Amino acid sequence: MRNVTLILDDGSRFCGKSFGYEKPAAGEVVFNTAMTGYPESLTDPSYAGQLMTLTYPLVGNYGVPPFTFEANGLPAFMESGKIHAEAIIVSDYSEAYSHWNAVESLADWLKREHVPGITGIDTRELTKTLREHGVMMGRIVFDDEPEAEAEPFPAYGEVNYVDRVSCKDIIVYAGEESRTFAVGTPKDELNAQFSPSLKKVLLVDCGVKANIIRCLLKRGVEIVRVPWNYDFNGLRFDGLFISNGPGDPDTCDAAVQNIRRAMQDETLPIFGICMGNQLLSKAGGAKIYKLKYGHRSHNQPVRMAGTERCFITSQNHGYAVDNNTLGADWEPLFINMNDGSNEGIRHKRNPWFSAQFHPEAASGPTDTEFLFDEFVKLIN
Repeated sequence: MRNVTLILDDGSRFCGKSFGYEKPAAGEVVFNTAMTGYPESLTDPSYAGQLMTLTYPLVGNYGVPPFTFEANGLPAFMESGKIHAEAIIVSDYSEAYSHWNAVESLADWLKREHVPGITGIDTRELTKTLREHGVMMGRIVFDDEPEAEAEPFPAYGEVNYVDRVSCKDIIVYAGEESRTFAVGTPKDELNAQFSPSLKKVLLVDCGVKANIIRCLLKRGVEIVRVPWNYDFNGLRFDGLFISNGPGDPDTCDAAVQNIRRAMQDETLPIFGICMGNQLLSKAGGAKIYKLKYGHRSHNQPVRMAGTERCFITSQNHGYAVDNNTLGADWEPLFINMNDGSNEGIRHKRNPWFSAQFHPEAASGPTDTEFLFDEFVKLIN
């Protein structure tokens, strides 16, 4: 293993060993406190542009599942078709793995997808640094290639990562089948292709996780998945879904404008998750701010506003909705019990709501999967 150094933009340095693909990498350094789920996290498009630190010390002991795909094109055990994180940083990488569904080691997977991995890092000290200072940009350099240190840090907030991870075509899912259409296909032709017997959900893909699509399909709807900036107004659908995604929601104004036009139909059910919560909030007039170090874990407690009901949730986001900027027609739906930040909104009259956390989990607790049921009830 070659010696590598993680350099933060405040000058902090953390030394370790390379166990993944051997190349320099740079991005926003974030930490995830989940104990399991690295295959799902690495393939979550919301980690695009980030160096993912896992606080649980032992990583890799259950290997990596096969990268197989279902008949409809969705990956069977992952959340997208590839790794999206720029790198993974762990304390102790386990070279030996054992699991009934494992086909390769984490190291072999990283090398195959050209993604760096660092082990031997004091992830406790790194996490304390990030909690004190807030998320920072970082760079992974190999000690025998010092010239890489001179490269400037990328500007994470200025990159439209949603555009990088969103689908480029229109994909229609119905049961175990899927069909793909070019974005230039006339809308009347697309409407003619939809199933006449199934309720249709228009899914704005900002970096959607595969398990969100699975959860919707399990409830018997047809899904029309479109790129983040596609003007879907004019298509025939019964409900609008806005997905999770990476980066700063302020880079997604085209999506906000399309959502705002769809909201002219006050009877249209709308459901957003994670980035979808932020974009729906922006469409409703609210403002977004960046959290100091974000929420990335499987154990975030949220309370349903106006009740004593509390849920344990899986989360992965670095931005939040400012509750103080919600309009008079909107109210918080969920509140984070750790820091009081917004975890979802709802409209007081219209069938519009959202969650900042991930009710589909994958990985993590599924306590709030009932939100998909609530959404599907609205469109039936």
